[in-house]
Amino acid sequence: MFLQFHKSPLFLKIIFIISIAIIFFIGGITFKHITVLKKSSDFVSKSHEVNTELERLVSFVKDAETGQRGFLLTKDKNFLEPYLKSKILVKKSFNKISQLTQNSRTQQANLKKLLFYINKRQNYLSKSIYLTKDKNYNKNELAKNLSIGRKTMDSIRSKIEDMMITEKILLINRQQEYISTMNYTPLLIYLTLIITLVLITFAFLKMNGDLVLLKKTINTLTVANEASNLAEIVGDFGSWQFNLETETFTFSDNEYRLLGCEPQSFTASAEAFFQFIHPDDLQHVKDNSVNVQSEVDLPPFTYRIIRKDGQIRYFRALARVVTVSSGERTQIGTTSDVTSEVQAKQLMEQRNRDLESNNKELMAFNYIASHDLQEPLRKIETFLSRLVSKDYQNLSLSGQQYVTSIQSSAKRMRVLIDDLLQFSRTNKAEKIFEKTDLNTVLSHVLQELAPTIEEKKANITSEELPVFDAIPFQIQQLFTNLIGNSLKYSKENTAVEIKITATTCTVENEENLPDTVTGTDWYYKIKIHDNGIGFEQEYANKIFILFNRLHNKNEYAGTGIGLAICKKIIENHQGFITANATLNEGATFTLYFPILS
Repeated sequence: MFLQFHKSPLFLKIIFIISIAIIFFIGGITFKHITVLKKSSDFVSKSHEVNTELERLVSFVKDAETGQRGFLLTKDKNFLEPYLKSKILVKKSFNKISQLTQNSRTQQANLKKLLFYINKRQNYLSKSIYLTKDKNYNKNELAKNLSIGRKTMDSIRSKIEDMMITEKILLINRQQEYISTMNYTPLLIYLTLIITLVLITFAFLKMNGDLVLLKKTINTLTVANEASNLAEIVGDFGSWQFNLETETFTFSDNEYRLLGCEPQSFTASAEAFFQFIHPDDLQHVKDNSVNVQSEVDLPPFTYRIIRKDGQIRYFRALARVVTVSSGERTQIGTTSDVTSEVQAKQLMEQRNRDLESNNKELMAFNYIASHDLQEPLRKIETFLSRLVSKDYQNLSLSGQQYVTSIQSSAKRMRVLIDDLLQFSRTNKAEKIFEKTDLNTVLSHVLQELAPTIEEKKANITSEELPVFDAIPFQIQQLFTNLIGNSLKYSKENTAVEIKITATTCTVENEENLPDTVTGTDWYYKIKIHDNGIGFEQEYANKIFILFNRLHNKNEYAGTGIGLAICKKIIENHQGFITANATLNEGATFTLYFPILS
């Protein structure tokens, strides 16, 4: 099941989706990694920028202090210009540092203290300048302000140094993070490329394998299609398809040939095909065409068509609705030319009618034989009997011989008519099978043949015979004819010995049994052996033919019908009979009855 799934298109789609998902996943990780790398780079740049800006801030504060000192010494207002500009530059630089360090709580706390010191320093600078503008200012107070300003400046330098040290520490950490990120970035990118190449390679190999398989499949289908076309020509049938979704037909080339047309000489459609159907069968075909669209399978049906050349042919259609891989329901069917088969069937039906007529004539003959022929025969026998009893002595010697010959011929005619009626009854008798004990049947036969047995001083021995389903009176007739045959063809001055044996056998172990369709391989095998006059083995098959005799009628009485009746009885029981004999040594008749469950 896994191998079938591995080869299915769904498997390739799943692999493709997984590949896309993995690529997006790795791409997302890579993007995140690069973002972290960029962020680390930004942090490093900001650290450098913060340090630079802190140095500028100190410089701006120093410029203000320098401007104040020059003014105090020279009383020249031109020295106040750097002082005044520094206020704006200090504020601008401080705001920039505050923006650069907004994500650092430590630096923000340091900035608050730094702002306090800067404001304090600027206040004392302003106060000192203000005092010096008054000619009567207090020099002690000015000295005090200058001392406090100097200390504040020292605090500003100290706080800026703290901030620079803190920023340096942050810079070191960020540089280490940046280096670490940089170390992993090539590996991640390389891993992404490797996985991408593996997935692309796998997809390529799978698609290439599918393309190779598709090519082989196309080649196989091409050969199969050509073989199918050839088979249609040889088999004298065509094929067609009807897409139930698009309602479009497709005819094979031989479908056109069956209609007497060139392949693909007209557009395949139901209307075009209906034009070739015999008018008397058109409605029948239309009704079946409707049924096949509502059922999965349609039993075959036969109809007539009129070919393009005017010939009337018999077609047989068979159709089935299937669902193809795309999900569309398609009706596929075959059309066979069964004209020869239909004509053969019609000929057989005609012969069956002729045979039935002949059988009726034979039945009429049997009736004549059993009634009309027997009536004059009885009269002949009656008048002969009266002639013999009253006027036989008055006849000449030659006349008496004629009468004796007529009596013998009439008797033979009586036996022949009785045997024919017996054979006829064996052919047409109702075959009612019932459980039959052959031992009981043999007992009745011996009672029936008791006078002949006593006359011949015959010794008849038998093994235990089987019990099976049979037609009792026919089985009794069978044993009567065979045992009677052994008694009739016995040797003079020799005690008659008849031995009956019974065993079972199989088709494989018995060469006399052909391959049969009785439904079993096992048979009852019954042998009837005698020590009579026998016959030449070359006549073994001829003795079962009707009216066939091996001896002159003057030597042994009989009509040559008895063994033919035996064979017919065996055939009625789906069995077989064979004969084996040696001249002047005896004969053996072997009976095979199938053992049916």
